[in-house]
Amino acid sequence: MDLATVSSHRFARSRDDLCLGAGETLLAGGTWLFSEPQPATTGLVDLTTLGWPDLEELPDGSLRIAATCPVAVLRERGGVFAWCADALLMSPKVQAMATVGGNVCLALPAGAMTSLLAGLDATAVVWTPDGGERVVAVTDLVVGNAATSLTSGEVVRCFDVPASSLAAPIAHRRFSLADLGRSAGVVIGLCTDDGVRATVTGSTTRPVVLADGEGVEAIDCWHEDAHGALDWRAAQTERCLAEVREELG
Repeated sequence: MDLATVSSHRFARSRDDLCLGAGETLLAGGTWLFSEPQPATTGLVDLTTLGWPDLEELPDGSLRIAATCPVAVLRERGGVFAWCADALLMSPKVQAMATVGGNVCLALPAGAMTSLLAGLDATAVVWTPDGGERVVAVTDLVVGNAATSLTSGEVVRCFDVPASSLAAPIAHRRFSLADLGRSAGVVIGLCTDDGVRATVTGSTTRPVVLADGEGVEAIDCWHEDAHGALDWRAAQTERCLAEVREELG
């Protein structure tokens, strides 16, 4: 879709370029930005020209994923990365353009990258307007339907997946009203020293982590829309949770 109100487009080359003027908004993949009218947007600031490496193996064995990394690049890692990339049923064209950071910061319940990173206990490195940075768990970054804990002027730089999560046994389940429908719920189980850490997304307005032994009665933020009624989502989440825990023993 053409954004008829946009009259300027500048390319970010340094952190200073991320200071937005009136009417400006950040542009990465743009798959959502260009999907509907944005009457309040008059300028675009392109993040992709900052040159962040898509993926980096850090010295401690963790994986750093740039906010501007296309979903398709992450999907190539296979396993739970590919499974989550396909959970939202994005077309190959959308996967090639949509960014990991954009998917998470949009904060939709069905966000595939939110499911992945919350399930892997990832953290986000957030650049603050004063030139500093803060680290926040992805489960605390997405706080509701289309809502994040980001404040004005903050920009997500990257996501770090700990080495322990990359090495741990993982089980996952998704459900939808149709075999090829949008995910109405996703459950990802991760083996930890304290048992199975289960993360619920899609059927909730924000990621919910259930410790070993906790059931769906601990969830207080169920999501309901055209892709599934609340009681059905709760029942299916309970089933998937049991299957994930059984698979991981």
